[in-house]
Amino acid sequence: MPTHVGLILDGNRRWALQHGYPTAEGHRKGYLTLKNITKSAVRNGVRYVSAYVFSSENWQRDRQEIHDIMKLLSWALKHEIKELDKENIRFQVIGSKLKLGAALLRAIHQAEEQTKNNTRGTLLICLDYSGQQEIVDATKRIAELGVNPENITPELLSKFLYAPDVPPPDLIIRTSGEQRLSNFMTWESAYSELMFNKKLWPDFTEKDFEAALKRYGRLQRRFGK
Repeated sequence: MPTHVGLILDGNRRWALQHGYPTAEGHRKGYLTLKNITKSAVRNGVRYVSAYVFSSENWQRDRQEIHDIMKLLSWALKHEIKELDKENIRFQVIGSKLKLGAALLRAIHQAEEQTKNNTRGTLLICLDYSGQQEIVDATKRIAELGVNPENITPELLSKFLYAPDVPPPDLIIRTSGEQRLSNFMTWESAYSELMFNKKLWPDFTEKDFEAALKRYGRLQRRFGK
């Protein structure tokens, strides 16, 4: 069983278009899917789930779509965090967060504080996230400390990532048939197993997820050895 599963939630907009719904409905359905998959992951013994919800590049999208996504996130933080807390799941947001509004940042902080002592599992939301920028930010912090370049190692850099206490993803699943990481956990995914599913994210089911876990269980990981 993987300790950490990364999810690239691809296909919400296409799902909405195919069904004749507004884009906001695709994201709402995608949120419900994430909720179900997170519960399934924890139930199956996965300790960490990271979800690529909104990349730094996504700020270039239509302003109304961005507004709808942030509104959905704000609603979930207000109304749904109690359920995560009840399930003993820790909630954490990683990313630069530089463009997030003050109200949303407060809601994120409150949710993280409310769930910080939960031990059954961790849900990481990658928001305003860029894998490359994460490496840049880590490098800047190391430089600010005046570390001798000869002493900079992969182990040291890993300690300055957004979530240094979270192990790298063992398995990354991307939906919608696209086969790329799109700047998701660029550093951490060096030895991740990658699985691609043709279904659009809102159509991805617990059975699909559990099938991926079973497939992962049959792999023999070598880490370059």
